[in-house]
Amino acid sequence: MAIVSEDGFRHSSNSVYRAPDDPFPDEQEPLIAGYTGSHYSQHKPEDRFNGVYIIFFCMGIGSLLPWNFFVTAKEYWIYKLQNCSSQPTPEGASDIQNYFESYISIASTVPSVLCLIGNFLLVNRVTVNVRVLASLSIMLAIFVVMTVLVKVDTSSWTQAFFAITITCVVVLSSASTVFNSSIFGMTGSFPMRNSQALISGGAMGGTISAVASLVDMAAASHVTDSTLAFFLTADVFILACIVLFLLLPKLEYSRYYMRSSVVPARPATGFCGHPLGEEAQPPDLPQAPQLAKGTGAPSPPPLRPILKKTASLGFCVVYIFFISIIIFPSISSNIESVNKDSGSLWTNKFFVPLTSFLLFNFADWCGRQITAWIQVPGPKSKLLPGLVVLRTCFIPLFIFCNYQPRTHVDQVLLNSDVFPIILISLLGFSNGYLSTLALIYGPKIMPKELAEATGVVMSFFLSLGLALGSAFSVLVVHLI
Repeated sequence: MAIVSEDGFRHSSNSVYRAPDDPFPDEQEPLIAGYTGSHYSQHKPEDRFNGVYIIFFCMGIGSLLPWNFFVTAKEYWIYKLQNCSSQPTPEGASDIQNYFESYISIASTVPSVLCLIGNFLLVNRVTVNVRVLASLSIMLAIFVVMTVLVKVDTSSWTQAFFAITITCVVVLSSASTVFNSSIFGMTGSFPMRNSQALISGGAMGGTISAVASLVDMAAASHVTDSTLAFFLTADVFILACIVLFLLLPKLEYSRYYMRSSVVPARPATGFCGHPLGEEAQPPDLPQAPQLAKGTGAPSPPPLRPILKKTASLGFCVVYIFFISIIIFPSISSNIESVNKDSGSLWTNKFFVPLTSFLLFNFADWCGRQITAWIQVPGPKSKLLPGLVVLRTCFIPLFIFCNYQPRTHVDQVLLNSDVFPIILISLLGFSNGYLSTLALIYGPKIMPKELAEATGVVMSFFLSLGLALGSAFSVLVVHLI
């Protein structure tokens, strides 16, 4: 039986959710009780015209769209590196061309993990405004450099161009990681709908890049022209993110919640306002950030209680992206139409871009967007990790589709184009829906003063899942 509470959420024994026709409340309080001060006695402003929601959605697009454009321009990188002086293979391609994606993966993954750790340590030392604006400025500078190089003839210095590209990837990945984790941590102080907007915007960024790739493929324009359009669009979106972030503190709604994350020091007062020593604090509730002893500088947030509280949700985030990245795109992009010999454009040119990239990104966005109205199962439900583990079944199902070439697994059991379409839709939808639930629940089960730090930790779980999935995808492909 579900009970409708004052905040408009329907509570059952294992979930908290909203009916589709219920209006979203002005504020979604943490799912456990935390410190409440005089700030919450103030009037809670409304998000007029959903302005803050739209800003976070646009920033979600801007957080992933530039990187998606960077990766989508595969033909451009092959074109730029075609005169590489490395030892060519029998097929005529250079070693750098053949393993360019692997170099990109390594150059982006390692700095991401290091920057996530560094960003967590800087949560109480450097303001979120400085971290976000600095990272966006660096991203913009890198993309301006890459945009300028699009029309520059690099055939005489291909090795140097490759070195510049890898350096740009390292810097871009680092700045993007700081931006994504910082802005997601910031939304932890806002109602859940704003975290959902940010995550949903990221999926929309993937959908836009997939559509742009299809349009470019249909138009058959020169590779440098399409890449120039991609990179210029990325420049505009990054610049728009800077403008929108500067606009955010000017809105009354955002100012209210940005102030709520700053909890005043309470050395001798408990959560209920009574004198309370440190030993009398609730054992399962972490302390607010304290100043480092002997210094005037704030210490890093307490990591152990955050990991303890978010262990189950963290596992869900890691495993969701672990399974998704094993399959997409390394396996899904190699599933061919069973009617490829027909010679039609659908079965040859557009089958993989439509069924693998566009369909996955669109289904992923749909799954993330639905969490704006429905949050089932709840953060403490055993059904959530159960559904996450159940997604393991996707791996053998995709393997038995028409994956080509195949050496060790000869039999194609799902010998129809309908199967990969259905499976990629379910994979994308479940990835978007379940990952968004786990990500937005994380900061909400912690006190508000630790919401930003918890958001950064959840971002680390996401990156860990991506890194593990990328490593295991190579093994699975070799087994096929």
